[in-house]
Amino acid sequence: MASNARLDHRNPLVFDTHELGRRPGALQRLTREIDAPADLGIPGVIEVPEGAPVELGLRLESVMEGVLVTGTARATAKGECVRCLEPVELKLEADFQEMFSYPDADDRGRVIAEPGDDAEDDEDRLFIEDGLFDLEPVLRDAVVLALPMQPVCQEDCPGLCSECGARLADDPEHHHDAVDIRWAALQGLAGTTTDGEKDEMSGAEAGVDEKQEK
Repeated sequence: MASNARLDHRNPLVFDTHELGRRPGALQRLTREIDAPADLGIPGVIEVPEGAPVELGLRLESVMEGVLVTGTARATAKGECVRCLEPVELKLEADFQEMFSYPDADDRGRVIAEPGDDAEDDEDRLFIEDGLFDLEPVLRDAVVLALPMQPVCQEDCPGLCSECGARLADDPEHHHDAVDIRWAALQGLAGTTTDGEKDEMSGAEAGVDEKQEK
């Protein structure tokens, strides 16, 4: 990933490492509550609503090549049950760990004259820019991985009736009398045949009566 240029220190997801320094082994612990950014989760399925509170607990450790960030995000995610379409709300706890590299150091912590020469390596790395790093892409990835891909209101949710759409959990005895359309067609045919037989029998009886009168 390319260097994060012009990071805004007022952004609640941008953190300052100047106090930590570049001495390997130095530690700093931080807690912060932020408003969730947009699209924090799986849009249309389940996500932390934009603006909802997110609690962050971070551990920053200075190493040779940069700052190792280990943390946990806690929030409440909301979505829709994939079986019955009822609202779903769950407590989320997402753990993450990411290395933010100094732009003037290689992966062994050695200072390099011209940072960014190896573009392929840079695409997979996050960088510290002017002592700042942006946690948002790391937070977003962690939350997506921690969320269920198919959220349900309860593990044994029976879903909806396939015929009328009723929520089966509200009426466990709900059912419809099964009618096989093949038998229905035969029943109709049988009814037609019976009516025809009755007409024929009526005609035959009328003929017999006429002969008897003669």
